[in-house]
Amino acid sequence: MNRTEQGIAKYLGEDRLRYLQAVRIGIAGAGGLGSNCAMHLVRSGFKQFVIADFDRIEKSNLNRQFYFMEQVGTDKVEALCNNLKSINPDLSITAHATAVSNENVHELFGDCDVIIEAFDGAAAKKALVETFLPTGKLLVTASGMGGTGNTDEIKTRKVRDNFYIVGDMKTECNAETPPLSPRVAICAAKQADIVLNHYLNKFQEAK
Repeated sequence: MNRTEQGIAKYLGEDRLRYLQAVRIGIAGAGGLGSNCAMHLVRSGFKQFVIADFDRIEKSNLNRQFYFMEQVGTDKVEALCNNLKSINPDLSITAHATAVSNENVHELFGDCDVIIEAFDGAAAKKALVETFLPTGKLLVTASGMGGTGNTDEIKTRKVRDNFYIVGDMKTECNAETPPLSPRVAICAAKQADIVLNHYLNKFQEAK
């Protein structure tokens, strides 16, 4: 184990850490939700990721996304891969600088155990859910995180055993309620917590 993994093992133990490291996580979208959720998952001990996003980093992303000023203009997936490996250099990351659609969603994430939905567009969200909900893979989505305040309204809703939604379900990101770091980060952290809790419980059940 490297130094990061040794530090995580101090809290989880080596057996639980190795169990988490065998889980393959798909991150669909590398913006405010996806980049921050991925960061939390890496710090939680997960090691295998598939990340897909077609976008490049803009100045307006730096208020809430896990990127830095010198990365403006670069592909989000490339920058996110570098940033995550600055936490744990031994990660296994497959990065796709491409848009996710009905045509490629299964090809991109079909071999993942977990799918984190972190899209802006409703069509891409719908494609992801419709494709993977019947498969039994753990699916964690988000809806409603714009603006400030009322953070207690950001809830985790268990729809099915393998399907969770995080958010307040109503506050869209727009000019009146823009995407800002605190509420976006809360949603991203909750998404990561669902995954961590799910697999720690599975480890305990398997003992």
